Amino acid sequence: MSAAIKQYAVPDVLVSTEWVAQHLSDPQVRIVEVDYEPETAYRLGHVPNAVLIDWKRDINDTVRRDIVSKEGFEKLMSRLGIAPETTVVLYGDFRNWFAAYAFWVFKIYGHEDVRLMNGGRRKWIDEGREVTEEVPSVQPTSYRCRGIDLGLRAFLPEVTYAYQRDDVKLVDVRSPAEFKGEITAPPEYPTEAAQRGGHIPGAVNVPWAQAVADDDTFKPVEELRQLYESKGVTPDKTVITYCRIGERSSHTWFVLKYLLGYPTVINYDGSWSEWGNTVGLPIEKGE
Repeated sequence: MSAAIKQYAVPDVLVSTEWVAQHLSDPQVRIVEVDYEPETAYRLGHVPNAVLIDWKRDINDTVRRDIVSKEGFEKLMSRLGIAPETTVVLYGDFRNWFAAYAFWVFKIYGHEDVRLMNGGRRKWIDEGREVTEEVPSVQPTSYRCRGIDLGLRAFLPEVTYAYQRDDVKLVDVRSPAEFKGEITAPPEYPTEAAQRGGHIPGAVNVPWAQAVADDDTFKPVEELRQLYESKGVTPDKTVITYCRIGERSSHTWFVLKYLLGYPTVINYDGSWSEWGNTVGLPIEKGE
């Protein structure tokens, strides 16, 4: 484990690209690429022996707006050759947004040893490391979840109650333009916009990208602590993160819960696409 990773509150959830390179053939480790656009990422070249999670089809319910069911998660793990004791290392496109979302789902369904590759797909490629188009052959398992932790997930009724409380801090991780209501979706996602622009009343804006360096690795712990505490996001509060559909907020959820060690951090995956489209809920615009 590198010195940079050891500084974090829970360092075991993060591995370097070098660590991954040394464990490509480790039978106890399953490398998993999580992509929003696998056609332009995984299928054009991926980490050797890495299997694929298609974010839209595998880790989300394809019929209703929800994460994959417990039964669906078990089937996915079985297909990917993952056992409950397997060390799973996730990485992906879009600067690890969707890998962080998958990490959150893995934790909801009780997988104990799941980690992120620091820097994601981009760092692996920028370092000139080996990639392949070959899809590995894996031995299926009979995966069974060890438990479900819904305390990691915020639902709309909880947020409508929590945003008015002094002991709760809502963190909007979208861009400033989204937060202020100037746009309802980032340019790379022109669809799935909300009817109204703005933010949940009382939320603070800490864009997710402020937590990463230019090479997409996470910033040092002291920089992260200063970033969030300067906005009143402190470990004595219950913190609820949100964005537009839950993937960027999963990234910030990971930072606060595992890198800074905040005791109560919850991801609201309904996020602005739910809040901004729900009749009767208040919003704020501007700073």
